[in-house]
Amino acid sequence: MEQTQAQTAEVEHQEHPLGIYFRIWILLFVLSSMSYAVDYFQFQGYLRWTLIITFMLLKAGFIIAIFMHMWWERMALAAAILLPPLVLLVLIGLMSVEADFTYSMRDVWMGQDTTLEAKPPAHMAH
Repeated sequence: MEQTQAQTAEVEHQEHPLGIYFRIWILLFVLSSMSYAVDYFQFQGYLRWTLIITFMLLKAGFIIAIFMHMWWERMALAAAILLPPLVLLVLIGLMSVEADFTYSMRDVWMGQDTTLEAKPPAHMAH
C-alpha cells in the first residue's frame, strides 16, 4: 500500500526540465525586443496598437502557462482562473462597440456634427 502512495505522490509532483524555462525566458526577451522595435521604427495608428497588444498578450500567455504552471494544471483549475478575465475582456469589448455606436448616433439624433472642432464662444474669440 505504501508503495502505491509513494508512486501517487511521485506522479502528482512533477519536475519540469529547466530547459523549457530558459527557452521561454529567451522567447519573452525576443517578444519584448519586438515590442520596443514597434516604438523604435515609429509605427503609428492601428498597426502600432495591434502589434503592442499582440506582443503583450503573447508574453502574458507564456508567463501564465509556463511560469505560473498553468500548462500542467487540471483543466478545471485553469478554467476557474482564466475564464473570468476573458469574460471581462469580452464585456469591455462589447461596451466599447456600444459606446462608439452611441457617440456616432449623436449626429443623427441631436444634429451635432461630432467631426467639427470645438470653437470658443464669440465673446472670447479674437
